[in-house]
Amino acid sequence: MREEAAAIKAVFGNLRGLKPAQTRRLQNLYGRRIPPQQSFTQEIARALTEISAEIGRQVGLLVDRRGRIDFVMVGDASRIFLPDFGRLRAGAGRLRGLRYLHTHLADEPLSRDDLTDLAKLRFDLVTAIGVGQNGLPGLAHVAHLLPENPQGRLWQELEPAPAHAVAVELDFPALVTALEEEFARAARAREADTSASRAVLVSVTEGAQGIAEWRLRELAQLCESAGLTVADRLLQRRSQPDPRFLVGRGKLEEIILRALQMDAEMLVFDSDLTPAQIRAIAELTELKVVDRTQLILDIFAQRAQSRDGKLQVELAQLRYLLPRLSLRDSGLSRLTGGIGGRGPGETKLEIDRRRARDRIRKLDKQIGDLSKRRALRRRQRQRSGLPVVSIVGYTNAGKSTLLNVLTESEVLVEDKLFATLDPVSRRLRFPRDREVVITDTVGFIRDLPPDLVRAFRATLEELYDADLLLHVADASDPELESQVAAVRRILSELELDGVARLLVLNKTDRLEPDTAEAMARSLEGVPISALEPETLARLLERIEARLWRGATRPATG
Repeated sequence: MREEAAAIKAVFGNLRGLKPAQTRRLQNLYGRRIPPQQSFTQEIARALTEISAEIGRQVGLLVDRRGRIDFVMVGDASRIFLPDFGRLRAGAGRLRGLRYLHTHLADEPLSRDDLTDLAKLRFDLVTAIGVGQNGLPGLAHVAHLLPENPQGRLWQELEPAPAHAVAVELDFPALVTALEEEFARAARAREADTSASRAVLVSVTEGAQGIAEWRLRELAQLCESAGLTVADRLLQRRSQPDPRFLVGRGKLEEIILRALQMDAEMLVFDSDLTPAQIRAIAELTELKVVDRTQLILDIFAQRAQSRDGKLQVELAQLRYLLPRLSLRDSGLSRLTGGIGGRGPGETKLEIDRRRARDRIRKLDKQIGDLSKRRALRRRQRQRSGLPVVSIVGYTNAGKSTLLNVLTESEVLVEDKLFATLDPVSRRLRFPRDREVVITDTVGFIRDLPPDLVRAFRATLEELYDADLLLHVADASDPELESQVAAVRRILSELELDGVARLLVLNKTDRLEPDTAEAMARSLEGVPISALEPETLARLLERIEARLWRGATRPATG
């Protein structure tokens, strides 16, 4: 009885209803060996198809590189559920060291489940042997993984052939050696990359192709600003997002497989994910899941230098996290660690809801005090009688560069999104012995997270006391009009429509002069290049006219 119990335990899967003799035949498969130079033998194939035909279920084996059978499995008529066999040797540049050999009752090709198992578990090979008449082996369908390739293919399916021919002709050791050499070469190339993490970007859209591609490019810029390496970009067009997985389960599994092939550590979604979507996606993958708001919060956390900025970022982080604190499974650590969860709020990310609300109230009070101090400074500035000019615009439009050139300052300038976070004020002197206070503010971006706008209200209050807003836009960007519209929309949401505005078209050095002038006339803006100081005289004249000559033109830009 003990031997029989051990035999039943040793065979994994669906054993219900099997006769003791059938269970013993399955157990006896452990005693067989496959020559190391072959993927399987004709004798093994026949043993599998005969028992499979007899019990009406798929039967499978996991075989190591030495030809030893490590696992015998029984499924149902359509698939086998694989046992938990640990990580074994699978890793970057390596395959699992196991081949998966099993039967298909209807002699059909490899199923989607077979190929998914191949990719997720990094098997050396997956082979399905059809069960022919009288339980004899039919065609063998074989697939193996592919290294990274321009076509983005994850696997290669070999031409189906009679099982006896495949058993003899397929040079298994040479195939596996060649594959692992390619995987190892790609892994070494990635290790040479100094970036901490690799990400696959995912965007879902129902809009025009051009807009969708722009959104994906912008997401890639955000990732680069956060210190990520973009491994791949995937765009899906849907009439409406999937309520559970955003992209649909089948597409999500494809994306996960692609990420595994690219050795990516995280999925970055252009859309904001609901707590339920984060949970559902995290249940399907060990990859970290980050949405657009998390990514922006992470960039802000990296950029915040002042105490004020750190407080505001922490408040935005906690407001984002509060509805997600119920994610107490392993997905929480993937949700909050590192990219998407660093910064001043990092040590408070796993606190309970009550403590989170208490901290939010405390931060709200501190930021309220910050608002009062800023208001006092603004009143002192107003008593001096100096006009205030605030620079606003889409992130990375060249606002800080313009401030540096106008005021001979050395504010940090980087070709990254949100390089400037904390506001900077300088004095600007005009030729007629006049001065203004000119302020550089945080850049805007489409769909700016509401929690971020609320948290940064103390900083954005600077804009309400401005006498003039310089709306700086990147004239060379193909999506100029969309970016200008996004900034106008945010200014309107901030109830700043009443403040005079002047549109400044920067980076015109990248355009033909006639093109820049025509664009300026069309958008009623001033063409400049912050890198060419000689182009700024016209801008200074327009600023002076708006501030001191009583111009009554309506706000533009």
